[in-house]
Amino acid sequence: LMVWLRRCTHYLFIVVVAVNSTLLTINTGDYIFYTDWAWTSYTVFSIGNILMISVGATYYLLFTGVPGTASYYGLIMQVYTWVAKGAWFALGYPYDFIVTPMWIPSCMLLDLAYWASKKNKHSLILFGGVLVGMSFPLFNMVNLLTVADPLETAFKYPRPTLPPYMVPIEPQVGKFYNSPVALGAGTGAVLAVTFTALGAKLNTWTYRWMA
Repeated sequence: LMVWLRRCTHYLFIVVVAVNSTLLTINTGDYIFYTDWAWTSYTVFSIGNILMISVGATYYLLFTGVPGTASYYGLIMQVYTWVAKGAWFALGYPYDFIVTPMWIPSCMLLDLAYWASKKNKHSLILFGGVLVGMSFPLFNMVNLLTVADPLETAFKYPRPTLPPYMVPIEPQVGKFYNSPVALGAGTGAVLAVTFTALGAKLNTWTYRWMA
């Protein structure tokens, strides 16, 4: 019974994180296209998805104790978000309308930190967290560069229920800071350690709750 409970909790957690990451992708896609806060929302986008990677992949990795599990988790996330992207495409939006996060490379770095430290949980939290936080905004910005013209897309495909602050206007690039990648990587490197520690602690709580 305990094994069954543990497995159910584990799979439920994976589904919840994957679905939430998909919704987050869609919502942040809106913010990137429809406001002059494009760079600011990109940083929020990075931190939100770093949270999804750090907590979920660490939980999954420590649950199995097998290096490579985080990459498998990243693959699950990638498939979920590709499906979401395909759904928007089927609705008539352009293929680059939704920017799909690059989950897998950062998850691979998490696996590498766990494997290289001979399955040391604290090394995973510290080194793995920093690697994820610093790498995700970088990998994702490459992805974001494939978007043709966000402003043109916003005018061509207006949202019927947009609030006033999300009306398509010329983006004020550089208004707040000049490098969303640097800001995302900097904040991510700090926060991802906390997020990774939370993933590890969730794993402990799950076992204690069902012990």
